[in-house]
Amino acid sequence: MPATPEIVDSHCHLDFPDFAEELPEVIARAAEAGVTRMVTICTRLRNAPQVRAIADAHAPVFWAGGTHPMSAAEEPMATLAELETLARHPKFVGIGETGLDYHYTAESAAVQQESLRLHIEAARVTGLPLIIHARAADEDMARILTEEHRAGVYTCVMHCFSSGAGLAQAALDLGFYLSMSGIAAFPKSTELREIFAAAPVDRILVETDAPYLAPPPYRGKRNEPAYTAFTARVGAELFGVSEAAFAAQTSANFDRLFWKAAAWQAAA
Repeated sequence: MPATPEIVDSHCHLDFPDFAEELPEVIARAAEAGVTRMVTICTRLRNAPQVRAIADAHAPVFWAGGTHPMSAAEEPMATLAELETLARHPKFVGIGETGLDYHYTAESAAVQQESLRLHIEAARVTGLPLIIHARAADEDMARILTEEHRAGVYTCVMHCFSSGAGLAQAALDLGFYLSMSGIAAFPKSTELREIFAAAPVDRILVETDAPYLAPPPYRGKRNEPAYTAFTARVGAELFGVSEAAFAAQTSANFDRLFWKAAAWQAAA
């Protein structure tokens, strides 16, 4: 029987209440499904101690932190010093998620943009990749990412990418990565799959965004890192490679972008 391909869930939210009663079991199921590493994301910096504790307690789990754009108007503005301090933790591997969301919170666009630029500066200073959430804000997102990249280079992943082809190309032109979530596996996501298929395979990551966006056959249910394999299966079909080859490629892409996680793994 062939070995289960090893893969990385590059974005999940293990501190959410959905997992409170069975987190060790969720992480164990991920390992059984071939998910060797996962990055759990802190979306409000006041929750950083809880998210850090999960990474400290579970060897396969790394973490990142920032202020989610939908919370930008409710939370204190992050500071560069605050993000630099978080980045000193050995398993803290990325800045964010940050970004722009005009679908639900367009009224806070100005503060979202201010927060985004602050997080970009933190990514520059720390050398850690920026983790971007973008929804219904393609034009402003492409403009700000490009302006800031001209001002000083940084690396970035467009998490749970489900925007248009224009933003995808703008991100790829800057050397950034696109991350496939369960949305790419939804039957009606034909246009999104075409965007991914047109991208270089060495710029693709996979994620769950758990507990959200479970791919078929679990759509509508709570998502968890073990389900990364279902999205990866769709990715393998798009690029015309085996599931094992796609898992290996996206894991290598993760190591290249999330270099701190790769270094930790190598030293373990």
